[in-house]
Amino acid sequence: MQSLKELYKIGNGPSSSHTMGPKRAVEIFKSKYPDADKFKVILYGSLALTGKGHLTDYIIEETLKGYETEIVFDTNYKCEVHPNTFDIFAIKDNKMIATWRVYSVGGGTFQIENKKEHEVLDVYKEESFGEIKKYCEENNCDLYDYVCKVEGDSINEFLNEVWESMQNTIKKGLKAEGIIHGKLNLDKRAKKLFESKLENEDEVTKQNRLVSAYAYATSEENASGGVIVTAPTCGASGVLPAVLYYMKEKYNINDEKIIKALAVAGVIGNVVKTNASISGAECGCQAEIGTACSMAAAAATYLLNGSIKKIENASEIAMEHHLGLTCDPIYGYVQIPCIERNAIGAMRALESASLAMMLVDDRKISFDVVVETMYETGKDLQSHYRETSEGGLAKKYCRNKYYNIDMKE
Repeated sequence: MQSLKELYKIGNGPSSSHTMGPKRAVEIFKSKYPDADKFKVILYGSLALTGKGHLTDYIIEETLKGYETEIVFDTNYKCEVHPNTFDIFAIKDNKMIATWRVYSVGGGTFQIENKKEHEVLDVYKEESFGEIKKYCEENNCDLYDYVCKVEGDSINEFLNEVWESMQNTIKKGLKAEGIIHGKLNLDKRAKKLFESKLENEDEVTKQNRLVSAYAYATSEENASGGVIVTAPTCGASGVLPAVLYYMKEKYNINDEKIIKALAVAGVIGNVVKTNASISGAECGCQAEIGTACSMAAAAATYLLNGSIKKIENASEIAMEHHLGLTCDPIYGYVQIPCIERNAIGAMRALESASLAMMLVDDRKISFDVVVETMYETGKDLQSHYRETSEGGLAKKYCRNKYYNIDMKE
């Protein structure tokens, strides 16, 4: 498995696979061929079908500013390797001087075909949660200690930056008002949720309101192109921060413990990224929100002083009940249903942690089994349910013109 520095990435939304990944790849390509006088990019699959809504063309043009740039949306070609595929060409004097095929595999990570020098090396020998759990049991350490043993204590400085960024995004999102950019004309609701305390509000309602407000705050910032942390992706970036922020306030947990919980969550995200996928274009939203929910459930269980078995239990519960979740963003925007799903995912993560803490440690389904199941389920989903905006809510909304819920138009 790769370093947690390859899982948590600080950057601008709205999409880790459609903006962050392409931007990073194009930057490297441009630096290799600065003498080119023109660049051409051909987007395929999900990048072509939802690239406009995800701002893929915009970020590429910004990255190549100063050069003549041509972007082609090829919605017909289907790449068998990965649905988030694009070709980039460097052209000089009307002759192609170089070309790369790039796969944006999710979470801002990309792979370049036949370019081994750009591959990110693994730092963890263990690949499954079962192997990690065995290591921890044999070495009498917890998941946080395991991360530090592999990555060194310097990982704490990085995780501190991640946590600071997550908190800043929530604080900014809670103050934001107005309309999110795009033709959905979607109101920013985090501030309203945060401030709408109900009369005689019970603890359960208060928890749901606050957790949802924090998730909305991050997700609305992401949809607006603001700075977020992939956890594991941009589209699912609101789940983990919402849970951590809420638990910090409710239980008065210090930042040192929160950073340890981030490491634990990172282990869970890494297991999914290594053995399945965190890409909505490859496996549907179960790969994004499902993974984020598992990460947050693991972090919450750790903060409740749960054992490694209970952490696994919580992560498995969270993922199991996202199996089959489709990715069907309306107009290709990371707005509906994405923002609301982050809130639901955050609430479900806390419920998963609570259930795991109450259950005995004997479980029939391991986290590794549910990850494998998620991957197979994702591959079985028809393509129009995997971030193409050709099915599900995206199709129904546009076909029936539900521009207002009350149908006044």
